[in-house]
This record gives sequence, structure tokens and C-alpha cells, in this order.
Amino acid sequence: MAYFDLSLNSGINPAASNEFTSLISRSTALRNNPAKQISPDPTLPNSLRFPPTDYKELDVVLDPNTAAMWCHMRPVGPPSFTPSLLNELIGLRRAIQTYFAGPHQSARMRYFVGASRIPGIYNLGGDLAFFADTIRRGDREKLRRYAIDCCDVSYHMAVGFDVPVVTIGLVQGDALGGGFEGAMSFQVLVAERSARMGLPEVLFNLFPGMGAYSLLSRKVGASLAERIILSGKIYTAAELYDMGIVDILAEDGCGEEEVRKFVSCNAGKHRMQHALTRVARRVNPLTFDELRDVTEIWVDTAMSLDASDLRKMERLAHAQSRRLARA
Repeated sequence: MAYFDLSLNSGINPAASNEFTSLISRSTALRNNPAKQISPDPTLPNSLRFPPTDYKELDVVLDPNTAAMWCHMRPVGPPSFTPSLLNELIGLRRAIQTYFAGPHQSARMRYFVGASRIPGIYNLGGDLAFFADTIRRGDREKLRRYAIDCCDVSYHMAVGFDVPVVTIGLVQGDALGGGFEGAMSFQVLVAERSARMGLPEVLFNLFPGMGAYSLLSRKVGASLAERIILSGKIYTAAELYDMGIVDILAEDGCGEEEVRKFVSCNAGKHRMQHALTRVARRVNPLTFDELRDVTEIWVDTAMSLDASDLRKMERLAHAQSRRLARA
């Protein structure tokens, strides 16, 4: 069984797909506040609601006016991809796929927008405290499962969950390490001008192993991808826009407006836009096997880090916690 098909404690139950009938309640919320757009039918059990309502680290709402689902991360603990946050993202992915497999109008969702609730922070990457702990204990399999779950999230975002959905990433703060990898996995990347993104893993003798090379090399070529990874440099959103990594550069505070503008302007082109993403996958395919094979190399490298590297990793983890406290 593939890791992305393992049962989860959160998210929707795929066995309930045949019972899905008109699960979205009507909404009269204002278009300009997607966080208040829709609430699922309270008469349904949690396992049958769409969007699901039992998440602890995600705010998920569906805007019926634009057929766009907005998903804001609000992690409990470090502002990183913790195992619990990954579980909820995978649960949401499965819920979306189950929804499209149901007997209702799948056109009610055409776009997926991923963002963050933390001011100034999109996501600071891998769970460094978790990394250091599993490496010190020699628990290779636990670290491997975590890494493959990260690949699951990146892969399905890159392919639009294998359903007729266009995925849009909105970065309004720092996206570092795995946070940058996650942002790059969206089919359309919107970033506000003050956002900063980079891959600092080289600081503790590791490389970003959950999609950075695969995604960057397809965007800017292998040579520049390697330079970005080896430099450890933190780039501005404007620099990444000039490179072609960021698709839409928004002024500070205008990110959500730019996303809504993109969705509105492309509403009549959704079918063509989705078809173009399928063409891109055919011409330059990204496979889950590729991401998994790369992350196996990452796990081998991580398990060989010495005590000095682990101390650097832990100091960075503490710095991230202090950053979250300030935010």
C-alpha cells in the first residue's frame, strides 16, 4: 500500500463517497472575505461534510462564488511541516479526491488556494526538532515515512490532486526549506513583495530532499537549480519572479486580491488551463516515484549527519520557535 493511501486520523472517510449528495451548504458571505464564505451543513456527520470541519491545523473554506477552496495553515507548535500538519494536508487531499469521485457537481470546486494564517510566515520547512530526534535515535524508518508524506503533499499539489483543479500558492511571508518546496509545488505561485524564500539546508550539511531539485530544475534548469540549493541564499519574491519561479508578484497586503483577480479573470478558461497543466505533465512529467527516490537519498544523507550538524539543526529549530513567538 502506498504511503499516501494509509489511513489517517483526520480527514474524510473514502468509504463514504457513495453517500455524498449535495454536501455544500448555501452561503451569502461576501466575496472579499474567503474565510467567511461557507460553512458545511451542520446536520451532516463530520465524515460527510465538505469541506471537512475536524481539522486542528488547517482553516478550510470553499468560496461558492468563485469555486475556489481556500486552505490556510495554522500549525500547532513550530511553523513547519510537522507530522500532524502533514497528516491533515493528506486527509484534505483525500477528501477532495473523494468529493470528485462522488455523484454531485464537481464544478463547485475549480481552484485550490494554499496560504498561511501566521503573520510574516508561510512555512519554515521541515520539523527540525523531529529530524534531530529521529536521527539521534537512529529511527530511519520514522524519518523515511515523514519524508514520503512530504513528497505526497508536494506531488498532489503539483498535479492538482489528479482532479480538474488548478492549485495556487499564496506566500505572504517567509517560505524556507521545505516551506519553499511546498510553495513551488503549486501550479501557480503568487507571492507578496516582502516575502522571502530560500533553501538553507546546506547550513547543516543537508539538501532539500522533498522536491526542490525536481521542481526547480523544471522551472529554471538543472544548473541554476543546483546553484540555488548550494548557495543557501534567501531570495526576495521579486528576484524569484524575475527567475520565473514566482508567477505573480503582488504588492504587500494585496496577495489575496491578486489570487481572486487571477481566479476571476480565468473563470472562463478553467478547462483550457487545466488541460495545459495536463500537457505540461505529459511533456515534462513529475512522478511520485521520482520524488520518493530522491527522498530516499535525503534520508540516507540525514541519517549520516554528525553531532555538530545536529546541534546546528537544533539551534535553528529554537530560532524558529522564537520567531513564532514574535509573530
